[in-house]
Amino acid sequence: MSTDISLKMLARSLGGTVLVKLRNGRAIRGQLKGYDQHMNLVLEGAEEIRGENNSVKLGLIVVRGDNIVMISPSQIKQEEAGGA
Repeated sequence: MSTDISLKMLARSLGGTVLVKLRNGRAIRGQLKGYDQHMNLVLEGAEEIRGENNSVKLGLIVVRGDNIVMISPSQIKQEEAGGA
């Protein structure tokens, strides 16, 4: 995926909930508040997902872009936008 396409997806997701998977295997969910050209992300109300019903609240965090493997808009945001 090119960087331009990735940045456009981030722009559409701004203000919505995203799921971020990291190189170390961790998954973090939070509201996307900002990003830059290096795909560093600012997430508000972030939580680390550790299993089905297990998460750790992190609050306001910055995720360094070179640690990110995948960014996915949350199902909640998709349902609000399109009625799935």
